[in-house]
Amino acid sequence: MASRSAREKAERDARKRARSYSIRQQVHEIRGRRRRRDDIVAAIVFVVVVALATTAQVGFFTVGPGAPAPSRSASVSASATPAPTRTLPPKSRSGNRTWTGTMTINTTKLGISLDGKKAPQAVANFVSLAQSAFYTGLTCHRLTTSGIYVLQCGDPNGDGSGGPGYTFGPLENVPKSTVTVSGTKEGVYPAGTIAMARGTATNSQGSQFFIVYKTSELPAPGYTVFGTVTSGLSALRSAVTSKGTADGSTDGRPKVTATLGAVVVQ
Repeated sequence: MASRSAREKAERDARKRARSYSIRQQVHEIRGRRRRRDDIVAAIVFVVVVALATTAQVGFFTVGPGAPAPSRSASVSASATPAPTRTLPPKSRSGNRTWTGTMTINTTKLGISLDGKKAPQAVANFVSLAQSAFYTGLTCHRLTTSGIYVLQCGDPNGDGSGGPGYTFGPLENVPKSTVTVSGTKEGVYPAGTIAMARGTATNSQGSQFFIVYKTSELPAPGYTVFGTVTSGLSALRSAVTSKGTADGSTDGRPKVTATLGAVVVQ
């Protein structure tokens, strides 16, 4: 009889231990699920915050690539807040003179002329970046094919958000606003014009520039014109701009990847 009671007690104790273990396992699993859920929620919140911050920054300073050109008053934009990596060269670097050279895009070699007298700071900037091979290997990330006709290049990020690590202004050598379109004053930028891209602020110029491949009208306050394509523009049209954008829109990444080769100036 005593043996039976001891056996029953042992069985009860075993069942209690089993229930206790089961409960502890359930609690552990619940806590684990909660930790995983909390980790996932935290990760999602972090990604959303970063995405919103990035979108706000890029959206404020850029109009492309990929965004449809709203009209003839579309802008040519660039980031205004690159990370500091370089120093803006002084205006004196331009020599207050005309510079000549070549710029290669894929296999097309463009002859270029830079006006260091009319746009000394922009020319000093471009010459400094070119001679340090900053531009070599970068892509032309934006092509517009309606309203304005430009190929935009010179962004190390390749998406319109990057720069050399500094910005500068004010604007130089801006074409006079002699045209009015829907109440907006615009200046004429002849085919072959090389000008600085910028953000909303006029002192947000950096490394990005654009080549006007067909005469265009751009809204005031305008853009710094610092150079001219003296040869090879028709070849650039044939090889790159005439092919349109990758997604078929009027403002986006070129269908033909356009990569900058050597930019040589003297």
